[in-house]
Parts: sequence; structure tokens; C-alpha cells
Amino acid sequence: MNKQTLLNKKWEKINQSPNYKNGSFQNLSHTSVMSSDVSFIETMKFFFNRPKSVSPPKPLPNVKTDLKSICSEKPVIIWFGHSSYLMHIKGVNILVDPVFSGSASPMPFLIKAFPGSNAYSVEDLPQIDLLIITHNHYDHLDKKTVKELKHKVNAIYTPLGVGNDLERCIIKEEKITELDWWNSSKMNNEIEIIATPARHFSGRGLKRGESLWASFVLNIFGYNIYLGGDSGYDTHFKKIGQQYGPFDLAVLECGQYNTAWPFIHMAPEETVQASIDLNAKVLLPVHWAKFALAYHDWDEPIKRITKIAAEKNVDIITPMIGEPVTITEHYTNSTWWEI
Repeated sequence: MNKQTLLNKKWEKINQSPNYKNGSFQNLSHTSVMSSDVSFIETMKFFFNRPKSVSPPKPLPNVKTDLKSICSEKPVIIWFGHSSYLMHIKGVNILVDPVFSGSASPMPFLIKAFPGSNAYSVEDLPQIDLLIITHNHYDHLDKKTVKELKHKVNAIYTPLGVGNDLERCIIKEEKITELDWWNSSKMNNEIEIIATPARHFSGRGLKRGESLWASFVLNIFGYNIYLGGDSGYDTHFKKIGQQYGPFDLAVLECGQYNTAWPFIHMAPEETVQASIDLNAKVLLPVHWAKFALAYHDWDEPIKRITKIAAEKNVDIITPMIGEPVTITEHYTNSTWWEI
């Protein structure tokens, strides 16, 4: 099959999606990226004049784990800061949204990783059986990292349209499986992945919505795990919880929120409610502690989410970057961010 035929088939699949309307992908609910009373110029002025507290005052502590020697019958998760993490179970390695280049921007000097947060590189990783990319924003799809990973990855799962970005990283088309919301795919009898809705947007340049964004349900060796990606709060969490829950673990964003963009990211209190809606046994808050994409203090998300989680009796895990956590075992939480 020639390249043009493949491209035509991809666009045919996109055009047939119920989530693709008027030339772009849409959210389930009407969603503005920015609040109607905030201008782009005002946002940019604020971005370049943010307080120093958006970054930590000293290098972040981390744990250096030998990722290639992990061996466990239960899921082990290692968080790398922001929304990047590795899961291992029974010899299978799953990597989600890896960003190891030290930057979350097309211009590396703009959004640099906090000192201490970029402790891992592609060389540290084991062979990856399954790479999941939730959407194509720079802080989730890091092309430099993906290019370095291409010989280590066996299969990639991603939402509709993101394959175009991945193929530009010289990833072979046959390694990539694109899913629409509510579509599922089985790697084998023990591993199934289901693409589920998220409330967000996509785009790496001026044009938005050419590819889809998603959360994922991962059923693996009898464990049920929710991989949230980026999302504002909405009714989809309850629907996913009713259809696929309960979850042994929900990985949900809790940082980079702002009143200027209230619909595309969750405030920490909304994150806790989302985990309740999902019927998750344990919550792992991510999307913080590596990049300053908003205006809040760097540690405000974790302070707010631990407080509200305690008030609502939601179990939460707060590992240090690189610290292995075994799912369904006793969790110990330190307040490591009090540096």
C-alpha cells in the first residue's frame, strides 16, 4: 500500500469519527480553551512575568531506580515528573507520555524542566512493550524522546490523528494503533486498552483539533488502571467509572490550572472529585513538579490535593520522582516537596 493510499485511509477514518465535526475534533461538551473575558495578549504578558514561585527554590529530590531490573507480579509504577511514567507487571513494560528532553516547548529555552526533575533518560529505560501517547501537546508528545525510543518500542497506542506526528519521528506505521473514544484493542488475552474521552484539545502549531486527545483504560493481568492524560472536569468521568470501573488506580492531572483556562485542566479539588466519579481505589496525581505551564506556585497543586483528599477520604499516593510504587500494596506517603 503506497503512502498516499495510507494517508487517504487515515483521513477517511478521521472523517467517519463522531467526534470530528466542522474540520476538527470536538469535546463532548462545548469547551473554550480560554475564558471569554481573557485575551491572548493578557495571557502572554502574565506568562512572561510570572512570580519566581512557579519554580522550586532548589533542585527537586529524586530516587534513581534501576528500571531494567524491576520484576514484579503486581503493577509497579515509576513517575518521572509531570505526566510521564513507567509501569511494569509480569515482564511487561508500559510507558506513558515520556518527556526526557528537558523541555516542553518547540523552543527549549522557554519551558525547561525543573532542576532535579529530569533525572532519567531514554538510556535508563528497559524495552517498552507498549507506549501510550495521550495527545500531541509538547509536554506529552516529545518528538526528541520518541525518536530516541523508536528502537526500544514494540507497539504504540494513541488517539486518532496522532500517528501523523509519530510517523514524523521515523516510527514505522505498523507499530502505531490509533483509537477513537470508546474503541478498544487487545494486545493479547491478558492486556486490553480502551480509549475513553477527555476534555481538552490538541495542536502543535496555530491550528487546533486535527488529532484527538484521550484518556485510556488499561486492563492488564486482572488489574484495572485509568490513565487520565489531560482533561478538564466533566461528566465523562462518571460515565467511564460506571462503564469500566472500579479502578485499582487512577492517574489524573492536578496541576497547570488557571481561571483563564478553566475547562481544559482540573483544579486539584476537581481531580479528587474525578477520582470519586471513576470509582478509583487510589489516586496518583500527576501533571506537576517538572514544568511551569501556569501561574500557581510549583507546589500548590500537591498541597491542595492532599488536603481535599484527606477531607473526602480519598486514598492518594505521592511518590518522589523515580520512586517505585507497587499497586494494591501498603502505600507510604512523604511530603517530599517541603524542600
